[in-house]
Amino acid sequence: MTHTVHPYSHRLAIIRDWKSRWFSTGKTYRENLIADVRLRTFVEKKLKGSYVSSVDIERRQKSIRVIIQTSRPGMVIGRNGEGAQKLRESVATFIRKEGIALEKGAEIKIDIEEVRSPESNAMIVAQTVAEMIEKRMAFRRVMKMTVEKVMANRDVQGVRVRLSGRLNGAEMSRTEQLRRGKVPLQTFRADVDYAHYEAHMTYGQIGIKVWIYRGMVFDDKARAAK
Repeated sequence: MTHTVHPYSHRLAIIRDWKSRWFSTGKTYRENLIADVRLRTFVEKKLKGSYVSSVDIERRQKSIRVIIQTSRPGMVIGRNGEGAQKLRESVATFIRKEGIALEKGAEIKIDIEEVRSPESNAMIVAQTVAEMIEKRMAFRRVMKMTVEKVMANRDVQGVRVRLSGRLNGAEMSRTEQLRRGKVPLQTFRADVDYAHYEAHMTYGQIGIKVWIYRGMVFDDKARAAK
């Protein structure tokens, strides 16, 4: 129990689902996995500033589906769907350029989903913190504002924000964190959302880690009994 485990992978197949959903034989598994990582990185860079929470990829025999979850779907879709169409074309160009193997005539689908509660989503909160730090706001003020805003959400029972690096441009790097409520990292049924993001400054990068605890997740039988 002393190992550091990613809170998302720690709960896979329990209360979390895989971000890449497809079935493959041993021969093509490695190629598909590398292709998904490259495609996810490309989409996240393309939509930087649009508050993208996650990019899920589903593969079928004749199609590949990219599901983008964002708190600002209007920025991604654009006027009359122009943004979504350009994104689909750029993804198709990237797939051809990188030589990602697809079935002949396979269709590329882009689905954009809205995050209903961005204050309880760790990745969106981390991006918001990075944006404020890049505007040279005091890091302690940013942490306090962020924690208070997250805890104001009724779905949230605990939050922890950690910043690491040359905070406020200091010569020595250090780690500061602020915590409210409880964050049970070792409980499988605890719905803990985690995100890591980086703020790019002139004097280096500042790492941002956010944990948000949104209560326990029970199956239907346990919920009915309760």
